[in-house]
Amino acid sequence: MSNDGNTGALAMARMRGFTLLELMIVLVIIAILAAIAIPAYGRYAYRAHRVDGQELLLRIANAQERYYATNNAYGSMSDIGFTNTSSEKGYYTGAVNVAADAAGNSSAAFTATATPVGAQADDVCGTLSITNAGVKSPGPASASSNSNGNCW
Repeated sequence: MSNDGNTGALAMARMRGFTLLELMIVLVIIAILAAIAIPAYGRYAYRAHRVDGQELLLRIANAQERYYATNNAYGSMSDIGFTNTSSEKGYYTGAVNVAADAAGNSSAAFTATATPVGAQADDVCGTLSITNAGVKSPGPASASSNSNGNCW
């Protein structure tokens, strides 16, 4: 049996590269990692955008308190100087509801709400709100495992 040297060269040529099975295994591993990473990133993005709504509500509450100090009553969005009800980044729209307090004094209480719009509407925390007493909702009790932290 003589070895002319060509058989070894052919065997080495076949050993280079990847087989289809090896490539499919790599693709399956990448798909599993992506299936884990993409939902986690989505929850993080909702949490990061939630700050936009919180900031809007705090600006509304501060404007309401300034208005109350001058007029002894809470005002509408236009009264407190909000011509645009959208948040700075556009993930939430704001509204305010002025009502009577428990003693019956008109315009003595308010509830400001920030409603998520667009892709942010899928956030599990939903609509955020704050009252004149500083009560924020949804509170920590409503934060689920899908909210990636407290809603406030």
